[in-house]
Amino acid sequence: MPFNALHDKVCALFFRAQKPVLFMSKLSIDHVVAAQQRIKPYVIKTPLLQSQLLNEWLGHEIIFKAECFQKTGAFKIRGAANILSWLKETGQQPKRIIANSSGNHAQGVSFASKLFNLPATIYSATNISGVKAAATSFYGADLKLFETRKEADEQVAIAAEEEGTYWIPPFNHEQIVSGQGTAALEALQEIGEVDGVCAPCGGGGLLSGTLIATRATSPKAEVFGAEPLAGNDAAESIRQGSIQRLSESPKTLADGAATLAVGDITFPFLQQLDSFYEVDEPQIAYWTQWLQHLLKIHVEPTSAMTMGAVAEWLKGKRTKQRVLVILSGGNIDYLKMQALWQDNHLENIPSL
Repeated sequence: MPFNALHDKVCALFFRAQKPVLFMSKLSIDHVVAAQQRIKPYVIKTPLLQSQLLNEWLGHEIIFKAECFQKTGAFKIRGAANILSWLKETGQQPKRIIANSSGNHAQGVSFASKLFNLPATIYSATNISGVKAAATSFYGADLKLFETRKEADEQVAIAAEEEGTYWIPPFNHEQIVSGQGTAALEALQEIGEVDGVCAPCGGGGLLSGTLIATRATSPKAEVFGAEPLAGNDAAESIRQGSIQRLSESPKTLADGAATLAVGDITFPFLQQLDSFYEVDEPQIAYWTQWLQHLLKIHVEPTSAMTMGAVAEWLKGKRTKQRVLVILSGGNIDYLKMQALWQDNHLENIPSL
């Protein structure tokens, strides 16, 4: 059975320059380059991977930036290391750090805080991945759990009022966006110009940074993003022209993208994308299985979700495309693996 017949749908938004843009941050490629220099001692240069089979099946060249090999197993250390380096550089180093996160940001902040000898407290919901929770505690942070993500977000805002405390948000901060943009910048510096760049979207920090880096280094490339259809606050925000907030944490395999709303810093960048895709749960499971199989790596559903968007984007292309895909991380616990492999999607070979 062809791939298209197997799954429900991928909803696509094509909206660049179609809606008014909110106040745009003054972030530029210079900020991303500065971040790249700051974090060089703290991160690793992650590899670029390809699958010959996937390229042959789809008829295009897909290049994966494998941030699952990054320290803490995800791109989040880039933003966390950048913001702490920037605080020290500008004489603003606090007495302690707090953050709210569903997992990968928690690990990144915990690890980075340890590098800078700062105590850290992480606020999260009880549905945090067991693997991510254990790693966060192992890196030295105090992990505080709440029944819902909304409650965790409310409590971290209260804690941020304490003197000497600095709140590192998961995405809505210019230094976070700059740090996350170094993943795409690093890849494009190595491979040169491409036709398209895709990254997953939770709160929009990675995708915003990716947009900045791509527009400067591969200006002809289309930049597009993906989020779970089950938690499509970003897509709804784009449709409405204003930030829309989910009432509760979405139930999705892509837990790294289970944010309640994008930020006022990231949203204007999302409005500048060339297109945006909402990926349903069957496709998230499908592409997680296939990328794990084809690339022989441990890639989490939030990362693999991007291929649902890439496959849809490629359908409208008449010539061979060269696409960079940011694989954001590889932290998956036992329960998530069980859910991902309930059905065998490897019986259906990817196609357009």
